[in-house]
Amino acid sequence: MSVRILALVGSLRAGSHNRQLAEAAVKLAPEGADIHLFEGLAEIPFYNEDIDVEGSVPAPAAKLREAAQAADGFLLFSPEYNGTIPAVLKNAIDWLSRPYGAGAITDKPVAVVGTAFGQYGGVWAQDEARKAAGIAGGKVLEDVKLSIPGSVTRFAETHPADDAEVAADLAEVVARLHVYAGETAAA
Repeated sequence: MSVRILALVGSLRAGSHNRQLAEAAVKLAPEGADIHLFEGLAEIPFYNEDIDVEGSVPAPAAKLREAAQAADGFLLFSPEYNGTIPAVLKNAIDWLSRPYGAGAITDKPVAVVGTAFGQYGGVWAQDEARKAAGIAGGKVLEDVKLSIPGSVTRFAETHPADDAEVAADLAEVVARLHVYAGETAAA
């Protein structure tokens, strides 16, 4: 049985180090894990209950929910913007939290990782992402973490997949999420 993990990247920049980290996760996924890197977070309108009406949900939000429904778990990649979670990632979590109590993220394992320029690797933003995902109904894996500091210099000439330490740590995160997601899918 293949376990589907939906990856959401909180940076829209084409050359984003978090995007590269997500690409590395796809490459490092163990056998039986299918990591789907979601495209289109930029097109999703800000969450508004007035437009979240059954039968007329905006197409980009419906596409996200459909991908999330098919997922057994989530891997969120969060940079840090002004000490907190990027709006695009928070918006995705908001859409996935609805309908209240039965959103596409409900009761599914969620791991949050990321990299940022600062000395702590975006840990504040990642903590905020864990908080939001947990309140939204996800089963946040508090013991599955990876914060990589100094992204601008560390990945200036090296893709995260080619950094042996990062690749090993990321492979461990993905393997652990795979186990949790597999248990959830089998239940």
